[in-house]
Amino acid sequence: MTQIHIGLLAFPAMTQLDMTGPLQVFSAVPGATMHVIWKALEPIQTQGGLRLIPDTTTADCPKLDVICVPGGPGVLDLMEDPEILAFLRTQAETARFVGSICTGALVLGAAGLLRGKQATTHWAWTDLLVPLGAIPTPGRVVRDGNTFTGGGVTAGIDFALTMVSELAGQDVAEHIQLGIEYAPAPPFNAGHPDTARPELVAAARDRMTALRTEREARVAKVAARMPHER
Repeated sequence: MTQIHIGLLAFPAMTQLDMTGPLQVFSAVPGATMHVIWKALEPIQTQGGLRLIPDTTTADCPKLDVICVPGGPGVLDLMEDPEILAFLRTQAETARFVGSICTGALVLGAAGLLRGKQATTHWAWTDLLVPLGAIPTPGRVVRDGNTFTGGGVTAGIDFALTMVSELAGQDVAEHIQLGIEYAPAPPFNAGHPDTARPELVAAARDRMTALRTEREARVAKVAARMPHER
């Protein structure tokens, strides 16, 4: 059986479901070896307080067949972390697939890995892909060549199942979907601005005002520096 090395980046203040949802899917792929990657092996506190323990450092990580970056508040620091950006660029040179979930796309963009590519992220931040050279494209999962990007948080499961169908075939992906009983039937039709009540969307955007100002400034700073980094 061919061994498949799948790496998921873990970092402080990440949204854990961005990583743990795909990890649940990927770990069921025959021959898969999972790597939860960070600079060190000490526990990481994620957004919401859950602690995760990496098992692979960036320095010791083997060449990966798949490298994925989750999102969360911690992406702001990652976008200006030369060690992480260099790690992603190096892995992307030989990986079969490169991917992100939610605002992890901003990190791929900061690494220069989305230039000229169609990509998606959480609905609130798709416009921030533009300064990083990406082409915002609607969809739960967007593929451009060997690059896969997923929408916000829960789209990570769709993302992983889509990638598994390429890695191991549709039958394997469907068996995994059945095994985890992934049959979404949300109690409310409020998961996206296209379907949520307008007043909910407006309130959500209002709550994000301060965060938007911070993220726009950080993306602009990173984008201005990118041509010199490459």
